[in-house]
Amino acid sequence: MATTVLDPTAAGANRRAPWRAPADQPAYARPALLAITVLAAVLYAWGISHSQYHTFYANAVRSMTESWKAFFYGSFDPGNSITLDKLPGFLWPQALSVRVFGFHPWALVLPQVIEGVASLLVLYRLVRRWAGVAAALIAATAFLLTPVAVGLFRTAVEDPAFTLCVLLAAEATQRAARDGRLRPLLLAGVWVGLGFQAKMLEAWAVLPALALVHLLSAPIALRRRLAHLGLSALVMAAVSMSWMLAVTLTPAKDRPYVDGTTDNSAFSMVVGYNFLNRFSSLGISAASTGSVSATRNGGGGHGGSADRETGTAGTPGARSSRDTPSVAHVPETAQATAASASEVRQVGSGGRGGDQDGWSKMFGTSLASQTGWLYPVAAVAIACGVLWRRGRPRTDRIRAGFLLWGTWLATYFLVFSAGTVGGHTYYMGVIAVPLAALTGGGVTLMWRAYRAGGPRTWALPGAVAATAAWSVYLAGELPSFLPWLALVVGLLGVGAVVLLVLGRRGRSASGSGLGLVGLAVSLAALLFAPSAWAVQVFNPAYASTGRGAVGPSGQHRGHRSVTTAGGRTGQRPLTGAGSRGVTRGAPGAQGGFSVLQDDGRLTGPQKELLRYTTSHQGSATYVFATTGWRGASPYILATGAHVLPLGGYSGSVPFPTEAQFRHLVDSGKLRYVLLGAGGRGRGALSGNRTGNGTGAMQITAWVRSACALVPASAYGGSESADTSRPSGATGELYRCTSGAA
Repeated sequence: MATTVLDPTAAGANRRAPWRAPADQPAYARPALLAITVLAAVLYAWGISHSQYHTFYANAVRSMTESWKAFFYGSFDPGNSITLDKLPGFLWPQALSVRVFGFHPWALVLPQVIEGVASLLVLYRLVRRWAGVAAALIAATAFLLTPVAVGLFRTAVEDPAFTLCVLLAAEATQRAARDGRLRPLLLAGVWVGLGFQAKMLEAWAVLPALALVHLLSAPIALRRRLAHLGLSALVMAAVSMSWMLAVTLTPAKDRPYVDGTTDNSAFSMVVGYNFLNRFSSLGISAASTGSVSATRNGGGGHGGSADRETGTAGTPGARSSRDTPSVAHVPETAQATAASASEVRQVGSGGRGGDQDGWSKMFGTSLASQTGWLYPVAAVAIACGVLWRRGRPRTDRIRAGFLLWGTWLATYFLVFSAGTVGGHTYYMGVIAVPLAALTGGGVTLMWRAYRAGGPRTWALPGAVAATAAWSVYLAGELPSFLPWLALVVGLLGVGAVVLLVLGRRGRSASGSGLGLVGLAVSLAALLFAPSAWAVQVFNPAYASTGRGAVGPSGQHRGHRSVTTAGGRTGQRPLTGAGSRGVTRGAPGAQGGFSVLQDDGRLTGPQKELLRYTTSHQGSATYVFATTGWRGASPYILATGAHVLPLGGYSGSVPFPTEAQFRHLVDSGKLRYVLLGAGGRGRGALSGNRTGNGTGAMQITAWVRSACALVPASAYGGSESADTSRPSGATGELYRCTSGAA
């Protein structure tokens, strides 16, 4: 009987070192991709060891690590009294990270870094299958060097997870359209549904692009294509609605109240508060959607979570307390802003995104300098990719790719143009994806046409010239930042066009060489300006903020001024360990309040107050209640204390009602109430300042009239001249007893 001997050497002969490219790819492919990946990890992770908490979301993450119930519902507080005003899916990776590494600011940022690197790799794979290795490397590089992508994956917001999910959905759709298989399309539905858990209805905006590609290019009969899309839609809807249905079917007494709503409905929070109320042009009454905006803005159509962009309590121009920095920032007063580097001038409202309203916002300097450097080359790529592939078979892979990215770009461009952005630069990450892909695929397509000759030769020089001119314009809008940048980009653009023209005229080997040099200079002309912004992540004066921006921010045309990354949200970058000593709520901070971020430490008076209430808590469920989430925030962040926030994020949510609050007191679940705490931010005061007759206001009035004021001296404080108002930043502490009138 013959015996087969396995040779370990032979078995390992086919193994390939991870830095070596597969046999079907150029030798430079894998090393180049590894270099891009490493650089991405460095850019995204730079400085996270000095991170500070994104205050509102960090509270929820802390609570989500206290119990699996809080984890599932996305509870803001450890006592599971109220949820976030968003779906909690984007915070699940952060909560799991904290369970592994402990509750540290960098542990909350780390998942976003990983999501960013994964997004880049998925984009590379998508473009490689569509347009080849060269196109994929160009696309990955363009995405890496897009400033908003660098800023996005350093923040603790929804968009990193959302961006990765829609990219994975596109990758699965690409495989389904290529092979005509159902399973990858069902997987795409799962990924869109998971994207919904991170960013709600914004995830569905990718559906036109995915459906169009499969419907037009899958190599199966039309009936099967439609059936596959229908089944995928069912899967997507099931995954998307799963959390909302679970909340809806759970009795209200057994789950937290849904923030952002007047009717405690997950559907009102997602559809009304976080979607319809963002599109004021629709003219939909907030009251009809169950949105808390009805109590904040008089029931008008505009409001909801969009008020994060314009301020709380419907105050136009007030800076959002939600969008605080996650990496390397500390509060900055107005005086510190004025005393910043001499090359920086802050004029008007541009630092708050003054050109980020209206249908032209996507072309405004604030957003375009973070996202839109590649608009011209992407537009030319779409036109060439669609028009040049006319007459090809329906299943043409190249045309399908241009349809995918072009529809993706157009859909989100329209959504953001119509809706409220208000300075939230990180929204634009989903725009950076198709721009990078179209740049990679378009440049390679136009390069082949250039080499082939004929009228199409001039598409590449034209696209480079238009993009360089647009980059010169954007750089010129911010002349005090790198004043030589516009000149350099202009020279690169002119040099690239000249070399490309000379390369086509020369038919000799030297002419061909000129063309290759022209291509290299063209890529430099396309990517030099955005890279100048992206590398500012290493510059303390222009490092990224919680809004996802890196580098300077443009203001209204005509001011020709620059705002630092910190100036956009009223903060300055971290420059040393002494940042933890910065006084919170420093006088003179923009808008009268410091930037809403936290290092997770309690002040001396706060420690004493928490020690006092904890020692006298007895069998009560909550250590104390307080008006507004901001008053509860430092205690939750530092210790995970069970503090009851009144009124939700806005302070206007009707939870708890006065009757529910008094029941908590009568049943012994609550003994202490802290009023007037949280002077560090508007959100903490909104319980006393928003609307008329809100639950928080009624509770406040009842507490002042029926409960006993605890002297500040009882918990280590000191009395002011007015003994009814203790000094210090802790607020007024009241003790409420059962049967209080």
